[in-house]
Amino acid sequence: MKLKGLRWWVIALIAAATIINYIDRQSLGVLWPEIANDLYPDKTDDQRKEIYGLISVVFIFSYAFGQAIFGKIFDWVGTRLGFALSIGVWSIATALHAVAQGVLSFGIFRSILGVAEAGNWPGAAKGNAEWFPTKERAFAQGLFNSGAAIGGIISIPLIAYLTVYFSWQSIFILVGVTGLLWLIPWMILVKAPPKEHPWLTDDERNYILSGQQNQDLDNDGEYDEGYNPATGEMLSRKESWGVIIASAAIDPIWWLFVVWIPIYLSEVYGMDVKTIGIYGWVPYVGAMLGAWFGGLLAQNRLKNGWSVDRTRKLVITLGCLIMLPTLLAMANPGGPTTAVLLMAVILFGFQTAIGNVQTLPSDFYGKKSVGTLSGFAGMAAKLGAVGLTSLIPWLTSGGNYTPAFIVGAALALIALASIWVLCPKIEPLKPIN
Repeated sequence: MKLKGLRWWVIALIAAATIINYIDRQSLGVLWPEIANDLYPDKTDDQRKEIYGLISVVFIFSYAFGQAIFGKIFDWVGTRLGFALSIGVWSIATALHAVAQGVLSFGIFRSILGVAEAGNWPGAAKGNAEWFPTKERAFAQGLFNSGAAIGGIISIPLIAYLTVYFSWQSIFILVGVTGLLWLIPWMILVKAPPKEHPWLTDDERNYILSGQQNQDLDNDGEYDEGYNPATGEMLSRKESWGVIIASAAIDPIWWLFVVWIPIYLSEVYGMDVKTIGIYGWVPYVGAMLGAWFGGLLAQNRLKNGWSVDRTRKLVITLGCLIMLPTLLAMANPGGPTTAVLLMAVILFGFQTAIGNVQTLPSDFYGKKSVGTLSGFAGMAAKLGAVGLTSLIPWLTSGGNYTPAFIVGAALALIALASIWVLCPKIEPLKPIN
């Protein structure tokens, strides 16, 4: 049996996993007002925010190390088994939230969830490098990243709706089971990498392999694995640090909203869970559109003869410049409608940039090293998010979120500078002589 366009089926499944990933992680934030009333009826709003912030820091900190761990795991066991392990563990961890009774138990289950969910990103980067030629990678990454945005769009109103019929404990079990069901089509469809997959047509196989720039360093006419340095050598290259620092700076902007949108709307505008469900999904529409826009813009420029270097820098720069003034405008957004629309513009800019940042490991290195660098970059990104998330209760004491948005604007500038300074030319690297 042959299946035309198999690479698009693969990236669609990865995007679906990302949607599930975001429903799982967003559940706690949406349900927190209800959970806090149930478990902490005697605490003040600031005390409940501190507890939520602590649990969130545990999650992101675990997520940071999970990125590095799963980056290596994906390089060792491959995309198919790596995703099965990642989503299987995180789905079970989500369901276990139903039996949590306080900070310790929530912290343990969020930690397991964080480590396992982290595999989705180096796995997606590796899957993209395996299944797509260079000119399509930014668009494929944009499709994958749109899964995060769609997950945000779906999760907030979905979880709010489910609270009408189910307890918060039952909701965690339901979303956990969804991830386990995803494993069935994944294990059936992704039997092997493109080179050996029995369902891949010869034309598509040749199109994928011949379009991967990193594969013929010795110019012998045969596709090879590209430049796959040892970890120490990889970390000695300034381009690797450009990717790592850019990720560490830009990613906390995303987490600023992913973690705190429901709490912000509750604290600043006095919304309950059902009202948050009405407003909270809007920023993720901007994120979804930005993911598509950034990928399509990069694909268009490459097809029109632009170099990878020029294309990546254009799109990343554009995304950062969209975020900068909008983050500053969040200091005084006015009503809730304006606030969520400004958030949508910020997340549009973020997703425009991040898809191209995440393709950089595959632009620089061969497929056997993509997961490793993506893992290190992801770990740095999440450590940056840990730092900002841990500061939010202090920065926003009394409900003033302006300092947090100013910090976000500064981080966008740092991300932009790291790409331009440390990645002078984005192209396949060669071994150090």
